[in-house]
Amino acid sequence: MTAVLDTTIRIIADKAGIEPETIKPDTALTDLDIQSLDLAEIIFDLEDEYDIEIDMNAATAWDNLKTVSDVAHSVAEMVAKAAE
Repeated sequence: MTAVLDTTIRIIADKAGIEPETIKPDTALTDLDIQSLDLAEIIFDLEDEYDIEIDMNAATAWDNLKTVSDVAHSVAEMVAKAAE
C-alpha cells in the first residue's frame, strides 16, 4: 500500500501543481483544489500507471473519494484484484 500511496501522492501533486511533501494521506482532495475533471484525470493516470481499470464515474468518485488515502486505498484494491 505504501508504494501505491506514494504514487498516488505524486500524481495528485503533479495535477495540483504542488510539492508531494505537502500532501499527507489524510489530506482532503478539496483542500488541494482538486475538481471533478482533475479527479478524472488523476484516475486515468493511476489506471495507466498500474494497468488497471477503475470503474467509477465522477459523481460517484466524489461520494467515495474524499482524501488522498481514499484514492490510494481504492487503487490498491484494484491492483490486488488484477493480480488474482
